[in-house]
Amino acid sequence: MRQGKCHNFECSTAARGMVVDVPDGSEFRCPECGSDLRKVGAWHHLPAAFVVFLIVQAAFFGFSGWEWAFGAPRKTSSRTEGSVILRLAGSNTIGSGLGPALAEAFLKQQLQASDVRVQAGAVAEETNISGLLPGAHSRSVITIAAHGSATAFAGLAEGKCDIGAASRKVKPDEARTLSALGDMTAFASEHVLGLDGVAVIVNSTNPLTSLRVDQVAQIFSGAITDWAQVGGKPGPITIYARDDKSGTYDTFKNLILGSNALVSTAHRYEDSNQLSDAVANDANGVGFIGLPYIHSAKAVAIATTGARPLLPNLLTVATEDYPLSRRLFLYTPENSPNRLVRPFVEFALSKAGQDIVANAGFVSQNIRLERAVAPADAPKAYRALTQAAQRLSLDFRFRTGKSDLDNKALVDLERMAAFFSDLRYRGEDVLLLGFADNTGVRAVNLQLSLDRARKVNEEFRRRGLKPSLVEGFGPDLPVASNDTDDGREKNRRVEVWLKGATTVAARE
Repeated sequence: MRQGKCHNFECSTAARGMVVDVPDGSEFRCPECGSDLRKVGAWHHLPAAFVVFLIVQAAFFGFSGWEWAFGAPRKTSSRTEGSVILRLAGSNTIGSGLGPALAEAFLKQQLQASDVRVQAGAVAEETNISGLLPGAHSRSVITIAAHGSATAFAGLAEGKCDIGAASRKVKPDEARTLSALGDMTAFASEHVLGLDGVAVIVNSTNPLTSLRVDQVAQIFSGAITDWAQVGGKPGPITIYARDDKSGTYDTFKNLILGSNALVSTAHRYEDSNQLSDAVANDANGVGFIGLPYIHSAKAVAIATTGARPLLPNLLTVATEDYPLSRRLFLYTPENSPNRLVRPFVEFALSKAGQDIVANAGFVSQNIRLERAVAPADAPKAYRALTQAAQRLSLDFRFRTGKSDLDNKALVDLERMAAFFSDLRYRGEDVLLLGFADNTGVRAVNLQLSLDRARKVNEEFRRRGLKPSLVEGFGPDLPVASNDTDDGREKNRRVEVWLKGATTVAARE
């Protein structure tokens, strides 16, 4: 057994000063970046003057001085030019376009890389984004493997990725498997990258404009086989669906199919664009897809029990009111050994990163004022309060089974503070309107909804904002079915409205 250290200072193994054990007969290379290892002890026998010389080399010539002494990093594959500095794996929804766009901007804006390139990887659904860091002679590479959300957690567990990208929340068994890396549901590990809506799409010539959730479930499970059964033109229904590894499919299965199986005759796709094109070219086709991939197909409004039909759009998805809205996640170890993990996540969640989320066709978490009209069946007091107000493009929600704000809400509080700070606004005329599910007695639910609004109000005031009204409306205006856990969780929310929006617009 031989021992050595990696001296590629773009590699986390080198950054941690780890000693690597290499069996005799094996290549004496770093297992992470592939660079040649330096035998342990060799450094300590170097003359002091030579050590000083190397330090001067690094100071004046960047990484080229280290490369001169220890050799440039080895190429990791025929399709990867340089050393890998960050590895993302998981959701195709994130990895096909959004992930590469974030990686490209991160290299340019945060690491000041030049000659940044986006290239296809060695296999389908993989991408390499590379650039030259200041002073470096070899390229630094961010790799993205987009084979489905399930592979995000498998990759983290096996040490094959630094960041897991998922278009669904981590499952309890996955979180248990990854417990050695920390609590995957905690603020330090679970990061909401953006928002998306799972749209149910049909051919543009299909006259249907809305479907109930139970109808969608019956269609995709094969119980309904003809469009005439749901009020459409007679004709056999053709089903298109994402593959089993897809987070889009997993979300659809959880929200729509439940214990029912997808019909065996469904045409399955790994690629979202191909699925959308297939539905757009089939007059009898129906499928489900992420919001950016509707393309030439037509989305239908979705209704749940006790709630009105809603189309997936910027406001309904941003507030998570749309029944099939979902969060896109980045999952990271609580204390990642790769020093670039935290800066990448912080960049992705920043305003600049969220602009990239929006440009990729998803719904960013940058706050906007939206014109919204209260539905006709809303309580009279609610309609009066919101009549001359605009709604902010987020709702505050809470951790499952707890009164604490969830991970997204904690970041949204800072976004909210920055939003009002940019407008030189202290929160006057801000309305915080709380809601609850319908479980139990109405009087108790009214109090719970008010308590939730007061919780957000407390956080606002800690940040120097002073809302003018805090009110609770109990179980009124459900945005999802109260018959399911997910639906009840969506109904437990706090909306944010702003009166005097014309004054704010003038300040902008």
